[in-house]
Amino acid sequence: MLTTRSKDGTTLAYDVTGSGPALVYITGAICYRDFKPIVDDSEKFGEEFAVYTYDRRGRGDSGDTPPYALEREIEDLEAIIDAAGGSAFLYGHSSGAVLALEAALRIPRKVSKVVLFDAPYVHDEKEKAKYALLRQKILSLLGKGKGASALRAFLIGIGMPRIFAYLLPVMPGWQTMKALAPTLEYDLLLTSDLPPVGRAAEIKVPTQIIYGGKSPASIHSVAKQLAEAIPGSRLEELAGQNHMVAAQALLPLLSSFLKN
Repeated sequence: MLTTRSKDGTTLAYDVTGSGPALVYITGAICYRDFKPIVDDSEKFGEEFAVYTYDRRGRGDSGDTPPYALEREIEDLEAIIDAAGGSAFLYGHSSGAVLALEAALRIPRKVSKVVLFDAPYVHDEKEKAKYALLRQKILSLLGKGKGASALRAFLIGIGMPRIFAYLLPVMPGWQTMKALAPTLEYDLLLTSDLPPVGRAAEIKVPTQIIYGGKSPASIHSVAKQLAEAIPGSRLEELAGQNHMVAAQALLPLLSSFLKN
């Protein structure tokens, strides 16, 4: 484990896997760098890149200095980029894609290229209203210290079958996932609005937008809205893949875009 510090003094834990051009992997909700799917992804991506995986604030071995704000997460990401040498490729998965997009807007001099996979903004006003109710429910549960219930509500709310959500407590890793429940507040804030197409039109960093062919239709819609907004962006559908994309399927797209 390596560490660095964000602008507000928060300790950030990170690992480096593989060799090659620096690629910062920004994870989504209820993820951290030692989560097995993230480790597996990093090992695969490490065949072609030096992959920097880090615990976003409030997760794993990283600290969490209140109050939370999007700006603090961008400062965290900038600290990781600096640890990688001052500039890097960014790969953002799920809510991590929101942070990658914001980094392309806010610190473009440090972002060589950016890849967004399944950015989970709400895609229209109807979904926004529904998501607001889900967010309110989850924040209420978190405020009462009911992290497990908040986590199940979140997973069901984003489409996990109820039976799977209620079986999670008997699965390996449940206690770790439950410990990450308070950070749902952060991801819900990042993804509670429509895609920022007006601001996205200002992005000058080369951008690739990928969505899983089996991901929800709302994800497809968001990807297409962003692709239309971001000048010169590349839009790709990864056939046969869902939100939990397989690294071996994704790596050829990453490599083709980032290395050329």
